[in-house]
Amino acid sequence: QVQLLESGGGLAQEGGSLELSCVASGSVYAMNAMSWYRQGPGQQRELVAAINPNGRTNYANSVRGRFTISRDNARNTTYLQMRALKTEDTAVYYCQAEIAQRIGPILDYWGQGTQVTVSL
Repeated sequence: QVQLLESGGGLAQEGGSLELSCVASGSVYAMNAMSWYRQGPGQQRELVAAINPNGRTNYANSVRGRFTISRDNARNTTYLQMRALKTEDTAVYYCQAEIAQRIGPILDYWGQGTQVTVSL
């Protein structure tokens, strides 16, 4: 079994910073792309940032220049550094990863989500 566990969410003021972490545990043999998604109140889930195993990154226009995604392959962990937070960044943030176990196909796994609330 594979699990993704996010941490680091919470309350921040506008202009502040938060860092999210997501660690994959269990029978992880290899990890491909790792991503962060978010879902605000009454909104659809959207891609925030993604990173491939070689470190190539992709960002939503709304966060480019403010958020930084990174990964530590040795620790099966991805991070999302969020700076210059805005109230519209308020959402539940989800970690997603493409993971292969020793036997079987690469599957998508999701974390349980962590709440980020940005106040004025």
